[in-house]
Amino acid sequence: MPKDHLNTVFKGALILSISSLVAKILSAVYRIPLQNMVGNTGFYVYQQIYPLYGIGMTFALNGFPNFISKLVAEQPDETSKSLIARRAFHILSGLSLVVFFGLQLGATWIAAHMGDVNLAPIISAVAWMFVFMPWLATGRGYYQGKFLMGPTAVSQLIEQVVRVAIIIMAAYFSVRLGWDNYRMGTWAMSSAPLAAICSSLIFTAFGLRYLLAPAPAPTHPLPSYRKLTKRFVIEGGTLCLVAAVVILLQLVDSFTVMRGLVHQGQLPEVAKALKGVYDRGQPLVQLGLVVATAFSATLLPALTDALAKRQPIEFKRQTQAMVHVILALSMAATVGLVALMPQINRLLFGSLEGTTALRIYIISILFAALITTYTSVLQSLNEYTAMIIGIIAGLATKVLANYIFVVHYGINGASAVTVLSLAVMFAVMWLGSPEDLQQVLLESGYLIKLLALSAVMGIVVILSCHQITALVGPILANTRGMAGIITVIGVLIGVLVFVAGAVYARLFTIREWLVLPYGKRLIKAVAKGKEHHS
Repeated sequence: MPKDHLNTVFKGALILSISSLVAKILSAVYRIPLQNMVGNTGFYVYQQIYPLYGIGMTFALNGFPNFISKLVAEQPDETSKSLIARRAFHILSGLSLVVFFGLQLGATWIAAHMGDVNLAPIISAVAWMFVFMPWLATGRGYYQGKFLMGPTAVSQLIEQVVRVAIIIMAAYFSVRLGWDNYRMGTWAMSSAPLAAICSSLIFTAFGLRYLLAPAPAPTHPLPSYRKLTKRFVIEGGTLCLVAAVVILLQLVDSFTVMRGLVHQGQLPEVAKALKGVYDRGQPLVQLGLVVATAFSATLLPALTDALAKRQPIEFKRQTQAMVHVILALSMAATVGLVALMPQINRLLFGSLEGTTALRIYIISILFAALITTYTSVLQSLNEYTAMIIGIIAGLATKVLANYIFVVHYGINGASAVTVLSLAVMFAVMWLGSPEDLQQVLLESGYLIKLLALSAVMGIVVILSCHQITALVGPILANTRGMAGIITVIGVLIGVLVFVAGAVYARLFTIREWLVLPYGKRLIKAVAKGKEHHS
């Protein structure tokens, strides 16, 4: 690969990574004020239908654009690129219309199987988003296939900003005008098609020129619609499945948690509120995954470069750095959030309800980060079998166990099954990955050091929080303001303990320290300290 072209690829990957990071932060953060404004039951109404939106946007944002970009990149000239994009648009249009009419006609049936027929209008509202999916996915895929990431990045940010603004406005007017939760939910989910329209405008010129104008004569043979559709289902479907793993688990929750709680003996209104409490975990997990996802996206170009240059030793080193750093960050985030969960729950959501369930749910960060990392590496190696089997095994675990666990253990059971499902996914992927990739986790006692260090950090943070609570008294400690102060102090203590422990235990190599923010400064500071003491 020529150097200029490689620089373009890296620059494009960086632009897309930054926009994805901003979009993910927005997607996680807005749910906290939403829950505060509409309460647990209002949050339940929104979150029940959110997975349908999440799956649609995963298809339009990640899965199908990535596959279409591959199709476009394979073509030898501009005419072929535009024609393959046109065919992809036609196939996706057929798929999206099937989904759209399925959701519209089956809205009442779906809502009934979620345990709440009042959700039907909200399902109908979000269905309109699928009408715009082909336009968005094809536009993004076409430009990505030409290594132009700007249009995808801009459309992604527009979509999130517009959607979040409409949701917060819907929540505000709901409180101000006294709407019921289902009316609020319908307006909030109407944000999905409206945001899709706004982000689609970026691709207007592309669509008018390449998708709607008369087709030029082909210069090279193109795959038939039948072959292309088969590739969409197998290759594109795999990419969509990988990208939508966490959302698919949430979709299972939408069909099982509410019904399981009612079967357990809870009144429907109580069950809705409990489901809303359980859903508090989702934005926390998303925020915890932001850092891991960002590092994964940042380090991927280096893996691609090593593969392109046929440097297996460099590839292994980069993979090890990627896995070690992301595992450490996700482990630290998981243990820190578990330790601080009572204070975080009080600070963000105004109560301690569901603290145990949220503590269990938070462990998802660890396995989801590992799945994200390993799927990135396996995709770069074109190894798909372990990914597909792992995802199917994890989803099967969730589908088979969730309802039973909810009936017996309530929302704690749902949290436990989510963690178990992700653990199964990762275990299958890890066992099915090449031996070199398996060894990355086991080399140099890294895992033992990390587990010991994380345990020490967690204990120190919990003891510190208990000490502060004892000093200020239980009444003051239960206010949101003091919960915020304790959380900040706990985070600072946790970071100091973890970094000091990582240096002392030699958790990271020099290469891995350099990947981390301020890692270079820390290496220099440690080196100066050693010189001073020698």
